[in-house]
Amino acid sequence: SKKTAARQILEHLKSRQPVGILMDQNTSLNEGIFADFFGIPAATAFLSLASACACAPLNPAYKTDELKFYLQDLGARFVVTNHPPGSPAQAAARALKLPVIRLVVEGASCRFESVDRGPCDDAPTSADDIALLLHTSGTTSRPKLVPLLHRNLCASAGHIAATLALTHQDRCLNIMPLFHIHGLVAAVLVSLGAGGSVVCTDGLYSTGFFEWLGEFAPTWYTAVPTMHMGILSRAQEHAGVIAARPLRFIRSSSSALPPQVFHALEAAFRSPVVEAYGMTEAAHQMASNPLPPAPRKPGSVGPQAGPEVSIMDASGRRLDPGACGEVVIRGPNVMPGYLDN
Repeated sequence: SKKTAARQILEHLKSRQPVGILMDQNTSLNEGIFADFFGIPAATAFLSLASACACAPLNPAYKTDELKFYLQDLGARFVVTNHPPGSPAQAAARALKLPVIRLVVEGASCRFESVDRGPCDDAPTSADDIALLLHTSGTTSRPKLVPLLHRNLCASAGHIAATLALTHQDRCLNIMPLFHIHGLVAAVLVSLGAGGSVVCTDGLYSTGFFEWLGEFAPTWYTAVPTMHMGILSRAQEHAGVIAARPLRFIRSSSSALPPQVFHALEAAFRSPVVEAYGMTEAAHQMASNPLPPAPRKPGSVGPQAGPEVSIMDASGRRLDPGACGEVVIRGPNVMPGYLDN
């Protein structure tokens, strides 16, 4: 049965070895290891570790007790970090007796440096293995643990690339933190999957965005509404670089974009704004407004863009358009189920 198959998959997932990843954007904490883009080591850690084990990027702003909770909840077997000795990451790992592997940046390359001897598993990775472990926000209850399989992430990256018509000529300017699904999938993974490129920045978009726009000539960027508003507040004083480096489109997701911000962005950048709707459990994208010439509706999440999306009542019956109910999804990008829940 489907329930038995799902249970067997979850039992298999629980046997995978999770690794906690902590990369900090504050270069003052990194002993001068790197001075430019914190996103490079964060992206390197995600891409390399996800190919071999269940990686779990964590918020570098967490305190020691918070990190201990999340690492214990993950069942982490070791920690990869660029944080120095004495940092909350190192303290949490030491308290939990977890081996630490340090990520060191050397010029344009990165290497892993073992502080402690950690577990090693040379078994080949399959499409049904966990690639990424992320917690839900926990705003209404205890945070749930979302396991995303390799096939979930690949499917989601393909859905987003198709929605945005990405090619090898596209370059994403990533200003999203790389411990959330938005930046990990909708910026890094989708760009590389489409054969394009991605600029991994230090995340301090309020001061660096227009400098990066001029230097790297991206064709698009993706962000949350608060970031768009911050960029928009300085757009007029950087009209020259906006005109010199036109964007093919601007993407917005993770929360509702106010229609007035939608229109202001399009006016300032003379580029279409594409608003999407996603969630961690769907490896990000579920619905999206299309690119021109198809119609885009400010204030709307757009049609389904990858998984099947429907509205059901409490008994599981599909409802007609216009009726109120619960949003349900089904597709290859959707997680198999919460771990330990």
